This record gives sequence, C-alpha cells and structure tokens, in this order.
Amino acid sequence: MKKFISIFLTSFLILAFGAIVYAQQPAKFGGSPGLEFKATGWIDAQTLLFKNVTAGNPASGIYNNWGVANSFAGGQPVDPLDKTVSFWETRGRLTFNALMGKELSGTVTFEMDTSPWGNNDGTRNSLGFWTTDRAAVEIKHLFFDVGLPVVPVPITVRIGAQGFYQRANFFQNNDGMGITTSIKLDPATIKLVYAKAVEGQNWSADDVDVYGLDINAKVKNWTFGGYGFYYNMNNYPFYQVPQTMQAPMWWLGAYFDGKLGPVNLNFDFGYDYGKVENVVNAAVPDVDYRGWCAMLKIDFPFDKFNFGAMGAYATGADKEDTSASGLPGTLTSTGVASTKVKSFVVPPGTEVAPAFGEGMVFFSTFVDRGDHGINVNLNQGQINRGHLGGIWWAKLYASLKATPWYKVTLQGFYIGDTTKNGNTFGTAREGTNYSTLRDDSGIGWELDLINEIQIYKNLKFMVGGGYLWAGKAMDLYTNNTTAGNYSPDNPWAITTNITYNW
Repeated sequence: MKKFISIFLTSFLILAFGAIVYAQQPAKFGGSPGLEFKATGWIDAQTLLFKNVTAGNPASGIYNNWGVANSFAGGQPVDPLDKTVSFWETRGRLTFNALMGKELSGTVTFEMDTSPWGNNDGTRNSLGFWTTDRAAVEIKHLFFDVGLPVVPVPITVRIGAQGFYQRANFFQNNDGMGITTSIKLDPATIKLVYAKAVEGQNWSADDVDVYGLDINAKVKNWTFGGYGFYYNMNNYPFYQVPQTMQAPMWWLGAYFDGKLGPVNLNFDFGYDYGKVENVVNAAVPDVDYRGWCAMLKIDFPFDKFNFGAMGAYATGADKEDTSASGLPGTLTSTGVASTKVKSFVVPPGTEVAPAFGEGMVFFSTFVDRGDHGINVNLNQGQINRGHLGGIWWAKLYASLKATPWYKVTLQGFYIGDTTKNGNTFGTAREGTNYSTLRDDSGIGWELDLINEIQIYKNLKFMVGGGYLWAGKAMDLYTNNTTAGNYSPDNPWAITTNITYNW
C-alpha cells in the first residue's frame, strides 16, 4: 500500500510540476540524497451512545467549561438532559512528507471529518452531508524542518503550522503557527518555542504571542524535565473586537518519566500564574489566577498483564471569589465582582482534555480518540479548567493481553470535587429560597470495560463502555425555588471504533 501511494504521488507531482521536480538537486551540505516522498494516514468509523455526557463540544452537554449547568433555563429542562444520544462519526488524516536527507524535510497533514454521519449543513466537519462534496478538508499541519549546518551541536528548526505538544495529556496540546528550535546537548535537550496565536491588527498591540522553554535530560532509565510558557495575551478572550481585556499568563511545570525496577512511573506538576485585566475601564478589578496540579501514574507489567494506579489533585476555585467565566467585571454567586481564580487552568484552545483518554464517562477515552466525556472542556478563546481543574481523582486498572490480537482492560476510579463554596460541575443550592450554592465533595464512582481487537495488522476494532454513579456534587439547581434541586440520571457511555492505518 505504501509503495502504491508513493508511486501515485510521485507520478502526480512529476506530471504537475515536471520542471520543478527535474530541476531539483540533492542538498549539498551533509551529502544528503535526493527528494523522497512518504505518505501515512488513517481512516476510522465510530459509534457513540451515551446519556448525560457530551460529545466533543462542551456546549452540547449539560455542564459547560466553568461548571455552570446548561440544563435549566427558566426552570425548564434543556436538551439533552436525561436523553439517550446516539450517532456515527468518521475522521481521516493524510500526511505527506518530502525529505531531502536528514537535514531538510517538509510536512503537510490533511484532516477530513464528519460529526455526525448525515450532517445537516455543508460547513466545516461536514463530510457526512448527504451527496458529500462538502468543504470538509482541513489543513492540520504545514511546516518544514531544517537541520542547521556548520554548528557545533545538532540544532533543528521547525517553521510553520505545527503541533505544540508539551506534556500533551496534562498541559498543552495545541496546533498553530510558530517556530520551534530543538538543541541537543547530551544528555540534555533544549526546546525553544515561539507561536503566534492571534495577530489582530498589524499596526496595533492587540495580538497574542506564546513563548516557551523546555529542558529535559535523560539519565539511564529516567527523563527529568521542566518547562515555562508565557502567553502574552493582548487580546482576551481571543478575537475580541474591539479589544477590551489583556491576560499575561505564565505556566510552569516539572515532570519525570522512568522505570524503577519492573515499575514504570510518570509524574507531572503544573502551576499557573497571571491575571486578566480590563484595559478599557481601570476601575474594574483585575482577576488574579493562581492554581496548581500534580499527577502520578504507576504501571506494573507482569507477563500478559499490566496492573496500574493513577491519580491527580488539582486546586479548585472559590465561588465566592470567582464568577462563572473568570472574567473581570463579572459577578460571583454572592453578587460581588470576581477577583480570583484559584482553580488550576490550561491555556486557550489546548486539547489536553480530549487527549487525556483515561476514562469512559467522566474523562475522554482513547477508544473514540477523545470525542466524548463529561469533562472534555475545550475553549478555543479562553483560559479554562481543562480536564483536571477543580477535581481530584484516583484510579486502579488492570489489562490482559489474552492473545496477540485481543486485549481487555478493566478500570475503576473515584472523582472528588475541590471547588470551594460551590461545586465544579453541579449547581445545587441550599438555604432560604435556595439562596446559596451547596458545597459537596463527591463527583462519583466510575467503572469501565474496554476491549481491543487487532483484526489485521493495519485494522483495529475497539469497544468500550462505562457507568458513573454520580455523587451530590453533580446535582443541578432548577432555577425554581419551589422545585429546588434535581439529580440527573447516572451518566453512562458505550462507544466503538474501527480504524485502518497505513
């Protein structure tokens, strides 16, 4: 298949750009060979069936990014509360690489989507529109890598639309325009990052720039690292016209990955520091951000089994100081101006929540490439709790590779709430006329079962299911002082995925 694709692409490019191809000469420095093309990719089809969860976009669920329920408007339930949701999805990615030896390469990745099958419009992600022929092809990445010549140490520079993946299931999982420089100084690797998130007006300081540094070193079976990222957000939330707010924000982190005897360990710690300020009205108080999170994963492989434990603690907001949006000039539950966010937060647009893949109901799952889960917060233009802010959780799991083609995993975990004077997700109230937010500790218990079947070398089928016994911290206020609070049905999800990759 790879040979066929390479022959097809090479033939097409020769016909279309014959003069350019024939004029191409091998790179001179380093004795690189001539031009070489490679193609990789995958196509999937998946089904989703769930209740009281959400699919990809948090707005489609019963809880939004900051834990304010979407489920009751004027005291009436809003879809999809307590409704069973089902649909099909498909995604495909195709990556082309043009290589000139080890020193120079170019990469373009296309992505094609439909969610769901049978889209009712012909816009983005609508490949499944009946009769197809939609504008569904997106450019995911477009960049080139160059190894700098005549330097004493290996330095590689990546320029263009690329992935900025810094501890991708914990802190940052973004795609965008920028430059990444990697410097190899054995045993250390230094990575310098610059990205342009928002440009705004070319003549005005209303853009968003990202600066980052990551340093890690490998010592025997261990990798130790630390990073710092500064988001200079002169336009906040993103794409605001006219410009009203700014948000200078820092994220600092430390991590290690390694092996201690037969046990594999992964650890992450992150801290956010900064503020959001109103640049139009100086009388509006700033909102200060201070939050942290720690996460540990332990794996013990034994014969055909793998036993593991995982957990995290992340600070939560105090709802007497924090509004539903975390923006200056907005009011808290007690009617005063918002001034603090002590919850751990992640940068705008980061897809760490879908990439997390550690659950089936509360968190996203790798079975359907992270496309559902109660806590799949993704806010393209604003700082948000991500997948860990405002909670703590602990998980035990075991998997069995029963045959070379079949693997089964059983996992169970408990999720707790760390938000103060209110709940991270639920909006239950108490007191006279339900005048104050209720503060609960338990989000719930979850049990999951996942099956992975390798049909062919390049064809894999997965099916997973999970059930969450929801705690009091998931209860909702009905916006009605007579009806009071409401406990939604326990959330559950079943999803399948079949993927062909080449």
